[in-house]
Amino acid sequence: MITRNIMLNGSNKVVIASENETLATILRAQLGLTGTKVGCGQGQCGACNVIMDGKLVRSCITKLSRVADGATVTTIEGIGTPAGLHPLQLAWVAYGCAQCGFCSPGFIVSAKVLLDENPDPTRDQVREWFQKHRNVCRCTGYKPLVDAVMDAAKVLRGEMAADELNFKIPEDGRIWGTKYPRPTAIAKVTGTLDYGADLGLKLPDDRLNMALVQATISHANIKGIDTSEAEKMPGVVKIITHKDVPGKNRITGLITFPSNKGDGWERPILNDSKVFQYGDAIAIVCADTEHHAKDAAAKVKVDLEPLPEYMSAPAAMADDAIEIHPGTPNIYYIQKIAKGEETAPIFDAADVVVEDDFYVGRQPHLPIEPDVGFAYKNDDGKLVVHSKSIGLHLHAAMIAPGMGVELEDLIMVQNPAGGTFGYKFSPTMEALVGVAALVTGRPCFLKYDYQQQQAYTGKRSPFFMNMRFAADKDGKLLAMETDYSVDHGPYSEFGDLLTLRGTQFMGAGYDIPNIRGEGRTVCTNHAWGSAFRGYGAPQSEFASEVLMDELAEKLGADPLELRYKNAYREGSTTPTGQAPEVYSLPEMIDKLRPKYTAALDKAKAESTDAVKKGVGVSIGVYGCGLDGPDTSEAWAELNKDNTVTIFNCWEDHGQGADAGTLGVAYEALRVTGITPDRIRLVMNDTSKAPNSGPAGGSRSQVMAGQATKNAAEALAAGMKKPDGTYRDYAQMKADDIPVHYVGKWTAPARDCDANSQGEPFSVYMYGVFMAEVAVDIATGKTTVEKMTLVADVGSVNNRLVVDGQLYGGLAQGIGLALTEDYEDIKKHSTLAGAGVPYIKQIPDDMELIYVETPRKDGPFGAAGSGELPLTSPHAAVINGIYNACGVRVTRLPALPEKVLAGLQAK
Repeated sequence: MITRNIMLNGSNKVVIASENETLATILRAQLGLTGTKVGCGQGQCGACNVIMDGKLVRSCITKLSRVADGATVTTIEGIGTPAGLHPLQLAWVAYGCAQCGFCSPGFIVSAKVLLDENPDPTRDQVREWFQKHRNVCRCTGYKPLVDAVMDAAKVLRGEMAADELNFKIPEDGRIWGTKYPRPTAIAKVTGTLDYGADLGLKLPDDRLNMALVQATISHANIKGIDTSEAEKMPGVVKIITHKDVPGKNRITGLITFPSNKGDGWERPILNDSKVFQYGDAIAIVCADTEHHAKDAAAKVKVDLEPLPEYMSAPAAMADDAIEIHPGTPNIYYIQKIAKGEETAPIFDAADVVVEDDFYVGRQPHLPIEPDVGFAYKNDDGKLVVHSKSIGLHLHAAMIAPGMGVELEDLIMVQNPAGGTFGYKFSPTMEALVGVAALVTGRPCFLKYDYQQQQAYTGKRSPFFMNMRFAADKDGKLLAMETDYSVDHGPYSEFGDLLTLRGTQFMGAGYDIPNIRGEGRTVCTNHAWGSAFRGYGAPQSEFASEVLMDELAEKLGADPLELRYKNAYREGSTTPTGQAPEVYSLPEMIDKLRPKYTAALDKAKAESTDAVKKGVGVSIGVYGCGLDGPDTSEAWAELNKDNTVTIFNCWEDHGQGADAGTLGVAYEALRVTGITPDRIRLVMNDTSKAPNSGPAGGSRSQVMAGQATKNAAEALAAGMKKPDGTYRDYAQMKADDIPVHYVGKWTAPARDCDANSQGEPFSVYMYGVFMAEVAVDIATGKTTVEKMTLVADVGSVNNRLVVDGQLYGGLAQGIGLALTEDYEDIKKHSTLAGAGVPYIKQIPDDMELIYVETPRKDGPFGAAGSGELPLTSPHAAVINGIYNACGVRVTRLPALPEKVLAGLQAK
């Protein structure tokens, strides 16, 4: 142990700790300053940034031995408070920089040092600074962050009044379609919002810390588990194996497709007989400290009999492959599509046919906050599970039987979440912390390190695709044929639904009258497949959008004009045979056309022998909802103080559920004279709010939005007097009128049949993407210089939130195109190793153009937005590479060595 005196945020503090303890842990656990976040834990993300003696340091890798006695340390808490925001924090709120908000304190601290050193930076200097200091944001696409720093600098230089950054409600009182800040923004930018790891530190003193004993190979029989040595380790309270789990010890996948050959109960809470993937949990150590728990976990001996590891769909489909789950074939679900006439004769007679093979891989979600959660029994004897879940009621049904808990005795609560991007559509640690709390009778807390985040949470499911188009000589699409395999890892949950997404969105955006195809879901031993932004569309539309460019080349046609010719118009139908609800794609292409022409001219003029520049385009389409008659519920209540409370479980993983709820509720209630600040939100606790459905599939703005709208409108109707004025709470009670109203909504949609024909969604989103790229001929490295997105997401609820969603999705699309992967379990186990894009890999020039076509089935005309920007931007990037240098990449990511090999092969 060593002692340090430090000046912390202006106060003298004495620190006594191990010389090897990190500054981040000391600040958070000993001194209670949880505004400093720990993300990667390896100095790769900057979430832990603090200022020490005027210099920016990453506190998660700064040991106490490196902190000088008398050092001055400033954390986010020392920069501003909710009542006294620093200009950087004001600007962060104004530009919507705090989406999930987990990285915000680290960025603001970093920017503070930048502006102290350079009060008048250029945008390039801001970007260089964040690149140098390894600040990562996964939500925003970085552009709003640079905007915020530039305006904060103006305020600090006296060139702008701080009040100019505060939102002003328009004269008409309407906030719909404006940049009204999200309600959680101030807490996020000041570090006062408690995420899961922060709440864990604030649990009662009798809490237990958990560590997992995990598989270090990908497929094996479990011959024995020896905990005897581990049980003797200091601080150990209980070691839990499958024998201790009170229930079925399984997480049910809630299979909805009758032809699925599995039973949906194959995923263990704690593996008992087999290991199915690297990282599978075999035992839980519960101890007094995290260090003790981890030390003991290392002493648990697991006797494994290795089995063949099938790390891809083709490997698991091989004739000699054994069944990963005995009794269930590795190909456990098949989805067919049959639209229009038989396609074989059409292909035989077609003027032009193009065909290619495509692969979109195991993209990791790469949130900055690793998975975290805790559980305890409340005073009513109910089990309460806190996590990053984005499907609270869904997950309760998936985990309750496995834990031996009745559904009515299980409460699910979503903590503020540092980004999920879909991985939390699947339960991860919920059942683990729940079982630990049940077995020990004490609060149990578990947080993953980043290697665990990578190894033991779901990933995008790779698609291996073959696709063919038939067209006439004028470029009119006549038919499409598809054959694809989905590598869904070892656990089947939602695998059949994902495979259906292939038939729903391959060829989406185009009037293709005749389609035949087949997809199959394959069990493998790689990371299990979970939802990820776009859920099936980034795989499916990559194939059809790159193949459209191949068709354009064969026809000698312009790629944008070929898309214009085939885009949805009156009389067109989707791949599922549904008439689109709007036909805005031609208008959207018209808006892009002059920019596209100018971009082509620019690329031609700027290309050199060393750097070739090009332009690529793509169309993206996605539905808003779960298939068929999706449902949602919300409540509205007038309170004694004449405020209104909205209750829903519109889970928030950074996309802005708070702003979405407030925007819809206020638009419905403003006739009563209420102001936005008098609407309270009670969200994401199954003991307090109704089942609004999971926050995935871009469904929430439509589904939870419609339910919220109906509840709020019912309240407004109840408050309305015959003379057109509105009652207050006392008048409602005096007139014996209810003050609590339930809003429900069911989508007017129809499930797809066995041939993928149906009307699965009542609302869709549409986008036209353009990427301007530069390829270094010597290295093959691709740089995206500009992204443009023309988006139709209906009437925009909150422009700040939707802008942020689109910027962030574009950035993830660039990552998918060029760098991101989780194939090599060791190499890809870190943020940087998995290819997370830093700020210099994302262009500062990103342009959004809106075509706001109101949706009949959206609240106040709104569609969703979150999935759209990751439907096909990567295809535009890949098409741009071909336009630049003639290399066609059909297997992602387009790493420099892959592009260089293509150049050398020409």
